[in-house]
Amino acid sequence: MEDCMFIYSADTPPSHESSPPKLSDHSDSLAAPVNVTIKALKYNSAVVTWDIPEGDLVIGFAITQQKKDVRMLRFIQEVNTTTHSCALWDLEEETDYIVHVQSISMSGPMSQHSEPLRFRTPKESETQASKNKDEVTMEEVGAQLRAGEFIIIVVVLIMWAGVIALFCRQYDIIKDNEPNTNKDKAKTSSECSTPEHPTGGLLRSKFPKNNNNNNRAPSVNIIEV
Repeated sequence: MEDCMFIYSADTPPSHESSPPKLSDHSDSLAAPVNVTIKALKYNSAVVTWDIPEGDLVIGFAITQQKKDVRMLRFIQEVNTTTHSCALWDLEEETDYIVHVQSISMSGPMSQHSEPLRFRTPKESETQASKNKDEVTMEEVGAQLRAGEFIIIVVVLIMWAGVIALFCRQYDIIKDNEPNTNKDKAKTSSECSTPEHPTGGLLRSKFPKNNNNNNRAPSVNIIEV
């Protein structure tokens, strides 16, 4: 079954705030809604919310909306829904309203009316001023976020500059140590060289040594490079 909403307005005799007009039979077994409140209040609209006592089988709601001390009454009814809120529209600015909420049971009868909820709509200028204030607040938040992003970028750039400076310093140290290393290599090479072989060489005998001192054969030394 689709949701079904009925809305009508009717002229009714002035009624006391705590005793709304009786539009239907009441169910004694179904408790009235509780915690009825108004949210998103504007100069021409509002949202009424409520809670249902635990254990009640509810399939819809009915709302009576009435201006204070005015005969006109608006009745809103919706079934096949589990929502606990309803929008009120076409309100007049700086006007007092009285709202009652009823629950609708599966068998049809409605609960007793909730406690009367009284509220007053603000001026249109007050609503616009509040909206402008919220916009300014969002702009301030955006400016703070942009400032934070700028600070992060600056910190990252400083860190990168430090890394580059450290790398350049280490490179200069390595560069300065290269001449000393070349000098040590040249010194070692000169110690191992001879006049005949400036690049150095290994001197060894081609013939094995003879232990007989009397018969010594001439030896020839060959330098292998």
